[in-house]
Amino acid sequence: MKYIKQISIILAITFIGEIIYRFIPLPIPAGIYGFLLMLICLQTKILKLEHVKETGNFLLEIMPIMFIPAAVGLINIWGNIADVVFPILFVVLFTTVLVMVTTGKTADFIISRNRGENK
Repeated sequence: MKYIKQISIILAITFIGEIIYRFIPLPIPAGIYGFLLMLICLQTKILKLEHVKETGNFLLEIMPIMFIPAAVGLINIWGNIADVVFPILFVVLFTTVLVMVTTGKTADFIISRNRGENK
């Protein structure tokens, strides 16, 4: 019964995120609204972590299984994308490194600026 209650809470927040998505004309996915709503509920203690912890952990554990349909889809269309796989991989790897470096430099800047203010 506990798991049914927890999944119901998660689904209700996800549904509210979908409703918000329909009424706010921003190019933000509905799932992001749901995540933000869950974060707000948890941070403001409207919802306690114990109310969704076990089901959340279960969903995190099975997340890799959710990527199997996407991988099978790629296998099915491999003939169509074989010519562009290496350029796509290059762009993905390059942008990943670029984002990591930019994030690191930004974090270093903010940390050093905060240290300067604390002295």
